[in-house]
Amino acid sequence: MSARQLLVLRHAKAEQVAASDHERVLSPRGVGDAAALGTWAAEQGRLPDYVVVSSAARTLGTWESFSAAAGIDPDVVVDRSLYAAGPDAALEILRTVPEHAGSVLLVGHNPTMAYLVHLLDDGAADPEVFARLSAGYPTSALTVLDVPGPWADLELGTARITDFHVGRA
Repeated sequence: MSARQLLVLRHAKAEQVAASDHERVLSPRGVGDAAALGTWAAEQGRLPDYVVVSSAARTLGTWESFSAAAGIDPDVVVDRSLYAAGPDAALEILRTVPEHAGSVLLVGHNPTMAYLVHLLDDGAADPEVFARLSAGYPTSALTVLDVPGPWADLELGTARITDFHVGRA
């Protein structure tokens, strides 16, 4: 495993209706799925020491349920720009992660999270893991990538997909 690990998480299932899209909260299923994912991450040793989360209610709720189940309290940055970010903007956000961060969790939205994972992929992922990932990126989907160098130098096609898991309660 490389010195750095990137965890890319699509938020858990959210309610369909709210005053605005930004204010949509997690559904009961979403709360459970995010918690199940946090439990899985703890069991697998896939825990972040630095987190960047979109400012939307559903991503914040996903992080809250995930972290409570995982029993962690790392540094967290709520980044409003991640809410509407495309893959290029999400990559720029990752490049600003402090170098001391060894494992980073990015909690955002689709289609950006799925696109970002595919764009970062170096083409050498385990075929079975890549097949599961390519079948769809549902809510509570988490991809683990090994990052070979400094966050500031992260480029497309330079990270290796090592795991993919969908949290379900």
